[in-house]
Amino acid sequence: MKKTPFSTFLCLVCLLGGAVRAENADQYQKMIIEADELRSDDLNQVTVYTGRVVVTKGTILMRGSRLEIHEDPQGNQFVTLIAPPGQRAFYRQKREGVDEFFEGEGERIEYDGKADVVKFMERAEMRRYQGATMNDQLTGALMVYDNKTDVFTMTGRGAAGDRTSGGRVRHMLTPKKAASAPTADVGAPLRPSTSLGGDKK
Repeated sequence: MKKTPFSTFLCLVCLLGGAVRAENADQYQKMIIEADELRSDDLNQVTVYTGRVVVTKGTILMRGSRLEIHEDPQGNQFVTLIAPPGQRAFYRQKREGVDEFFEGEGERIEYDGKADVVKFMERAEMRRYQGATMNDQLTGALMVYDNKTDVFTMTGRGAAGDRTSGGRVRHMLTPKKAASAPTADVGAPLRPSTSLGGDKK
């Protein structure tokens, strides 16, 4: 039986699961895709959603203007989420077991199901929040995550080889708070002096 274009779309919504320990329960939740229009081509195994696209599944939230899901004869799926002009497509998911969320943005987000690689393209940005506080932020032109090798890269050079964002990668890291500050050994407590010259020996 042939897979529907939605059957492995979760590969995209689990895109950074290995790196950020995505919420495990999300894979068992129902997926809801909302858009202004839907066009499904069963012969070519392509489904396209256009206009204010919103995808929700458990803690996962994705937004863009166009979502295209294509499946090849071998069952591999290729997913593309495109942002509205001048904006960026958006992805958000809770991390497993902690009060933290991961967010990613790019003008275009692509998932290659055959290679198991996801790309945030053009003005890419990744953020990690602890509660409502942003702890880490990474920006550049192109962000690539390889699910098979668990290798994550970001470059200032765009998908077409051009340099955007000044051609540089910028990473903001918040230091982890120490569990407890070390206490200095101060020895015996000081005794107050009763005169300016101190106590006589």
